[in-house]
Amino acid sequence: MTAETDLTLPAQTRAHALTGPAPKSDGAAHTRAVRGDLAHVRYAGQIFVSHYAVPMPRTVGAHGATLLAAGREGAELIGTLAAGETFNLLDSAGGWGWGQQGEHGLVGYLPLEALEP
Repeated sequence: MTAETDLTLPAQTRAHALTGPAPKSDGAAHTRAVRGDLAHVRYAGQIFVSHYAVPMPRTVGAHGATLLAAGREGAELIGTLAAGETFNLLDSAGGWGWGQQGEHGLVGYLPLEALEP
């Protein structure tokens, strides 16, 4: 087949990656509850991800909590949460929770044991 008679659509001849939204370089990455696979339900219709989560409000325990950029020890420190503060849990796995401080605060990971049951 020649280029004139090739029935392959142009979009099928190029590689396209759907990797989700990239973090903003202006600092918004730590205040937007969005990651490559999941986002706060308030972003439905605005940002394309495979899942949207309704936040589950949890209370930070008596010792407070450290908010990290990844769900592992030694990850970059984003901030700290005071005892009694609300943490809107959006995802949990392996003993770590991902979510947002209150409604519009910092977004990151913390150990689930830092939250009250």
